[in-house]
Amino acid sequence: MLPRVILHNAVSLDGKIDGFPVDLGQYYQLASLWNEDVTLAGADTILKAAENAPPEEESAFRPPATDPADRRPLLAIPDSRGRVRCWHFLRTQSYWRGFVALCSHSTPGDYLDYLKERGIDCILAGKDHVDLRAALFELSARYGAEVVRADSGGTLNGVLLAEGLVDEVSVLVYPALVGDPATRSLFQASDPAKPQGSFSLRLKSVDRLEGDVVWLRYGIEK
Repeated sequence: MLPRVILHNAVSLDGKIDGFPVDLGQYYQLASLWNEDVTLAGADTILKAAENAPPEEESAFRPPATDPADRRPLLAIPDSRGRVRCWHFLRTQSYWRGFVALCSHSTPGDYLDYLKERGIDCILAGKDHVDLRAALFELSARYGAEVVRADSGGTLNGVLLAEGLVDEVSVLVYPALVGDPATRSLFQASDPAKPQGSFSLRLKSVDRLEGDVVWLRYGIEK
């Protein structure tokens, strides 16, 4: 079965996800309410977060420790082109219990070997690009994932929405205006030449939080 998918983002009043200060404590405290089984993050988001990651050490090749009682989520990253090579850095973070690369049948073989050598699980789904629907089914079948929270930028959010995979959109709206058209947005079409149209949402709740942040939760009309 397909896991439940939640998009959770902090945005400015003009829908930007960069260019303003975010209370990360508040953001992740709310994110924890879903008790996700998998955190789904885009390759660009991960590469930006790990741009100052240190080089690999011998520990990167040791089998990762496993604990059946560990309730932290897995981190899954769609990466058909094999760009993410900072798994050693991600393993030093305390947020996740394990890691899964979501690849396609066009992913370079040397990258699949790279993952295997480092003990990073891999799901192959899709021919030329990662088939997110198939990957989500496999996350459910292989790891028992029931709830997936997307913590990513507009590109991955756009693909998930376009493919009808999103169940809820959670947005923390900050009292800020960014204005820069080059700044990333909450949602953007995966192919600008092929507009995807609009998506109908159903308001579930509105809360005013500390710092004049407004928390909006929407269900998706499928």
